[in-house]
Amino acid sequence: MMHRGRLLHGSGAIPFCTKGTKNMRSEQEMMTMILDTARADERIRAVGMNGSRTNPDAPRDIFQDYDIVYFVTDMQPFLADPSWVDCFGKRLIMQMPEGMSLFPPQLGGRFSYLMQFEDGNRIDLTLAPLSDIAQYTHEDSLTKILLDKDRRLPVLPPPDDRDYHVKRPDESCYQDCCCEFLWTVCYVAKGIWRDEFLYAAYHLDRCVREMLLLMLSWQVGTQTAFAVSTGKCGKYLKRYLPNETMQRLKQTYRCGTGQELWQALYLCMELFRESGSCTAKALGYRFPSEDWERIMKYLQAVERLPRDAKSF
Repeated sequence: MMHRGRLLHGSGAIPFCTKGTKNMRSEQEMMTMILDTARADERIRAVGMNGSRTNPDAPRDIFQDYDIVYFVTDMQPFLADPSWVDCFGKRLIMQMPEGMSLFPPQLGGRFSYLMQFEDGNRIDLTLAPLSDIAQYTHEDSLTKILLDKDRRLPVLPPPDDRDYHVKRPDESCYQDCCCEFLWTVCYVAKGIWRDEFLYAAYHLDRCVREMLLLMLSWQVGTQTAFAVSTGKCGKYLKRYLPNETMQRLKQTYRCGTGQELWQALYLCMELFRESGSCTAKALGYRFPSEDWERIMKYLQAVERLPRDAKSF
């Protein structure tokens, strides 16, 4: 059972809710709490939601966040005392990115509270000034209006993920991806030869694999008329790529030793050539086969190079 009290804050009173960690609150309970909190506080004039819970194409599961925006008359009273969010339940941890020194603020005049609760639920709640309402309605095709006390917001079309569909690259962008991939594989080879594991692994994961995933996404785009999303970090690639390709892609993450790094790097090279060639053919572009061959020979030469070599 959910216990409710009152937490007085500034000029408004909001429901104070506590919840044990034994049972996870249902989606209905969470949405009721989120909206009841907004209705009870006169400073909160509208509520929006986006993210996977408004995406009809996203799989449903217990780990989906509640991506909520509260539009408020005055930001300062909320910002002055972060404890106002205690009304949402008992937290494991909360992050307020716009209040952190490590990361520069990215939301302009908005402020976010990322809350992981003990019962397994998570709310990513953003406070926004009323002046942002017009802009907000055009930012994300997954936006859904949950509450509009003053009828300020226009009627929006049903949420869909069109803003997240794979975008068709022009030839310049395609060639840049190929160049970046082939350029950064050389960093990985250098790092492995030097026995600088962290350096090599970083460039494999953050540079080489990033370009590989981009190319795989473009390949999916060419096969689906660029009408689908491959999801954050390519999490939906498995919907569209052959199982054999996905299994090989997973093997590129096995890189706990220098030998495994070499194996992962060569596998990335093969996957990139296959995907890049397929994508180029579909788009009428040219895959840089000669550059790929030269870089492959370079990698093999570095792998054979003695550790005490004084010249290449």
